[in-house]
Amino acid sequence: MTGNHFKGHEVSCCIKYFIFGFNILFWLLGMALVGIGLWAWSEKGVLSNISSITDLGGFDPVWLFMVVGGVMFILGFAGCIGALRENTFLLKFFSVFLGIIFFLELTTGVLAFVFKDWIKDQLNLFINNNIRAYRDDIDLQNLIDFTQEYWECCGAFGAEDWNLNIYFNCTDGNPSREKCGVPFSCCTKDPAEDVINTQCGYDIRAKSDSEQKDHINVKGCVPQFERWLQDNLTLVAGIFIGVALLQIFGICLAQNLVSDIKAVQDSCFFT
Repeated sequence: MTGNHFKGHEVSCCIKYFIFGFNILFWLLGMALVGIGLWAWSEKGVLSNISSITDLGGFDPVWLFMVVGGVMFILGFAGCIGALRENTFLLKFFSVFLGIIFFLELTTGVLAFVFKDWIKDQLNLFINNNIRAYRDDIDLQNLIDFTQEYWECCGAFGAEDWNLNIYFNCTDGNPSREKCGVPFSCCTKDPAEDVINTQCGYDIRAKSDSEQKDHINVKGCVPQFERWLQDNLTLVAGIFIGVALLQIFGICLAQNLVSDIKAVQDSCFFT
């Protein structure tokens, strides 16, 4: 009839460009994190000797940048290009990948709650392994110092854990000047001091327990971390719930866009 037009299915521009805009930020941030990781490895000479990646006895913080950045880059690429080009394969990949991450986070949370004692033992083992490698990597050293300063702790369960490090142990054959000491990050802070005294932990473990308490934080990082979680439980739970809802929202939007694209393709096929 004159004046009447058939109105077929349309792809929602709001959903399409929202997914595109949101994911291009993820894509760029992922690229930045990977770039920072590669730069850090380049500064440490890892890129010129790839085998050195596995030589470190402790945890290399650069891996955190590489893994998180890599995941964000892949997700951002699939969501950004999939939405812009209306590519159902990339959008489905985005949804499935995001769903797998959500499932892994949920599973990790449940297992961490059920096996609290095992997690505590593994955290203790992880910290002690990194204590042994404290002087092997500058990034690891900075991470341990930051952790001990932030939580006002020393070692996994106490200052004696630093006996595991070859530079700080109290054995008679240890020629190090740091023998029977702890890193400066274990020391209690004096508000009157403007300059950090990096030698404040020298010989401290050779002194009595009462003297140690006057100069260093004697509580371990594992108990301090547990206390921090209890004090900030609402904040931590809020962050996890917020991230989970964001992931579910992203999956729903991507699936909605896939349905719109398929509806348009079907209407064109039967027209």
